[in-house]
Parts: sequence; structure tokens; C-alpha cells
Amino acid sequence: MPRRIHSYVFLSLTVVAASDVKLLVGRLEARYRSAHTLQATFLERYTENGRQTRAEAGTVYFRRPGKMRWEYDSPEKNLFLVDGKTAWFYVRADRTVTRVPAKESSDWRTPLALLAGEMKLSRVCRKIQFAADEAPESSADAVLFCELKEAGKSVQDHPAIAGTPNATEPSDKVYLEVVPSSGELVRILVKSAGGVSIEFRFAGWQYNPQVAESLFHFSAPPGVAIVNGELPGN
Repeated sequence: MPRRIHSYVFLSLTVVAASDVKLLVGRLEARYRSAHTLQATFLERYTENGRQTRAEAGTVYFRRPGKMRWEYDSPEKNLFLVDGKTAWFYVRADRTVTRVPAKESSDWRTPLALLAGEMKLSRVCRKIQFAADEAPESSADAVLFCELKEAGKSVQDHPAIAGTPNATEPSDKVYLEVVPSSGELVRILVKSAGGVSIEFRFAGWQYNPQVAESLFHFSAPPGVAIVNGELPGN
């Protein structure tokens, strides 16, 4: 194939791909932007060098503007809550709660509050394209790669992976698995250059469920110590 024709074909495919990405991102954003409250079950997995080191599961709630509640049921009952201004992490077994301004939290769950905000991926992604190095778990899904705006953020900052050395790369790789026909978010995968990854899988999305506003406010139970600072392990 002559170079000029080859270049034209490549350019055409690039334009089509960019158009498809824009369409899928718009569908994803529209699906979650239309709801005031969201609810789903989740599975959170941590992997180091291809080996799963920890898995947790529970129910997550999102509410506008910028509030969310992660109720962990397995293997232990814990709570991570963002009330719009403050991030709270409550360890029931230790009877302690750590609080930190949400804007200062490096925990990977915090950016997911965008599901309860303007729902614009451009707020956290500098660039979005189809992933070339990560296959979807379902052949019917599509995987988007998000190039983060915030350089230096590491999945290793997550409290569940405390003790691992800091990544040397400027940022982690973030992937979003989406159902193309509906825009439903199935999975978020964050890969660190250090071989550590964290994955969030979602199922059973409910839109505008009947959930009390009090669910998004934290009140420390009697006898529970409150610690100011970053989440444990950071």
C-alpha cells in the first residue's frame, strides 16, 4: 500500500476511534449524571505482581453533591464515608476513625465521588482513549484508558497496601470497563508501576433508591477515638 494511502487509512481509523471514545464517555457520564442517588454492590481487590493479596466486598452509595458511603461487609465490617467535605475511615474492630479533608485525601476511593458530582471524566483525566493493553473481562464491554491529570498519585498510597515502596513512575494507569450499549460502569482498575494494582468491580446498580440523607453523615459512636490526619497506612 502506498505510504500516502496508508497514512490516510490510519488517520481515518484514528478519527473514528476518537469519535467512538467521545460517544462512549458521553454515554457513561449521562447515565450517572441523571441520578441524584446511586447504589451498587462492589468487590475491591488488591494485587501485587499478579498475586491477589486482599479482597473486600460490600455496598456503596453515592449522592449529590459529592457524597459517598462504602459499607464493607467482608471480610470485616468497616466504613469509608465522604460527606462532601471530609473523608472518614471507621475501623470497627479498632474502635477508631480517621478523618481528613476530602481534597487532601490520597485514597483511591475519593475521586470516585465524581459519580455524585458533575460526572465529568475530564475533571480527573487529561486524556481518554480506548485501552490497548487491557482487555475487558466481558467481550461485550469496552475498556477506556484514563491518563490522569494529577501526576505522582500512586495506588500504593492506599491504606490496604501500606508498607510497599513508593512507585517511581509519575502516575498510575487507570482503566474503566464500560458497557457500550448503556454506559454502565462495570470495573475500575488502577495499575501501579511497582506491580501493585487495585480493582473495583460494580454490580446491581440502582438509580435514585430511597436512601436517608443521614446515611451520608458520620457520627462517631461512644468510645470511638477520632484521629486527624491521612488514612491509616499513608
